[in-house]
Amino acid sequence: MPALLPTRFEGRVVWLGFVPHRDRVEIDAVQLRDMPLGFDGYGPDVHAGETRASCSRVLKQYPKGTKIRNTRQLSLVSAEDMAEIAEKLGLETLDPAWLGASVVVEGIPDFSHLPPSARLQADDGVTLTVDMQNRPCHFPARTIEAAHPGHGAAFQTAARGRRGITAWVERTGILKIGDVLRLHIPDQREWRCLPDARGL
Repeated sequence: MPALLPTRFEGRVVWLGFVPHRDRVEIDAVQLRDMPLGFDGYGPDVHAGETRASCSRVLKQYPKGTKIRNTRQLSLVSAEDMAEIAEKLGLETLDPAWLGASVVVEGIPDFSHLPPSARLQADDGVTLTVDMQNRPCHFPARTIEAAHPGHGAAFQTAARGRRGITAWVERTGILKIGDVLRLHIPDQREWRCLPDARGL
């Protein structure tokens, strides 16, 4: 019995990029027309690799720097969420490069809250698996502040719940501008104990 359910929701890839450095205070992603993806992600990106060192997002599970499976090879954001962040910051637009985005997708509602383990699959089969919601950090704030003084400090508040998702490559291929990604979700109900586990 299939465990993943194809949905009617589709999004179009409108921007691709990668972060080539790890030693700078500001983010300066490089835009791409197409992105060859292997099982380690996009090779030149600082987040590529089949494993990674644990970071602040998983400190309750592992000491910082522990070698773990890399499920955050890519950072995906939606054009709609970026527009909302820009509005809250008082900016006309938000450059995906400032966020260190890998992929910008247009057309899937509530994108930053896609369920973990959902898939985004292109027509040629290249498939990304959703890890979890991304969290706003201070690096985009610094980058935005450098580009638009007085606007960066509010980024973490403005981007809360709108920062997109992290993902890893389940099926390799070449992702391209204009590709349509179809959303597939796990075919199961939400865990009934979730509110209790979160202390709600």
